Amino acid sequence: MNRERLKKLAAEKRFIPGIYNYCDRWCERCPQTSRCLNFSVSEEEFSDPESRDIGNEAFWNKLSGTLREAMELLRESAEKWGVELETLDSPEDIENIKARDAVVENHLLCRAAKKYIGFVEDWFRGRETLFFETVAAAREGVSLDQAIEVIRWYQYFICAKVMRAVRGKIEEGEEGWEEFPSDSDGSAKIGLIAIDRSIAAWAVVQHYITDGSQEVIDIIAFLDSLRQGVEETFPNARSFIRPGFDEIEPNG
Repeated sequence: MNRERLKKLAAEKRFIPGIYNYCDRWCERCPQTSRCLNFSVSEEEFSDPESRDIGNEAFWNKLSGTLREAMELLRESAEKWGVELETLDSPEDIENIKARDAVVENHLLCRAAKKYIGFVEDWFRGRETLFFETVAAAREGVSLDQAIEVIRWYQYFICAKVMRAVRGKIEEGEEGWEEFPSDSDGSAKIGLIAIDRSIAAWAVVQHYITDGSQEVIDIIAFLDSLRQGVEETFPNARSFIRPGFDEIEPNG
């Protein structure tokens, strides 16, 4: 996609600015794809089967082309704003980033979110046959295969968003960004939504599975503790308004 086409597409009024910043990246289940610029660019660039195959050279060539166009637009915008991209990160900045990353990695919430990844992997290991036998019988409401799909989708996503939220909270405290909506709250909110949905999915699994049922209950309890920890650390996260997804409450 060339720059002119990208600019023209971005100018269309149907798109909600920033809608893709606080979504769960699950485009197949998203009700707002028609209003998302990221989705539209992806669909337009990778619409044919060959370019959709991530193992195909055509996909990576197209992706590289899109990246080059995006970087050109970034440089044009930076020049217009008087920002020198090459001088953004000084050696001192790099050291600060490394130190901040270490703090984030060792944060209690981040360690807990990483631990959840392992819990999911351990629980699913060795149970594939059981699922194949049970899935066929679970077709009403939220089926077992759908619940498993939700759990697997958010398995790593939760950790990524919790870490982004923690990192954002540290950066906002250092920079004093009080006049803008808090990115850390937005990241924490979509992380909480992922936790909520994962807990609900695990409850579906618990309904259908007898083998390992107590382990499922333990995982749900762990997720609930993580959810409470995120809510306590980010008390404004639930009220964060995500563009295109959350309704703004009318005054009065």
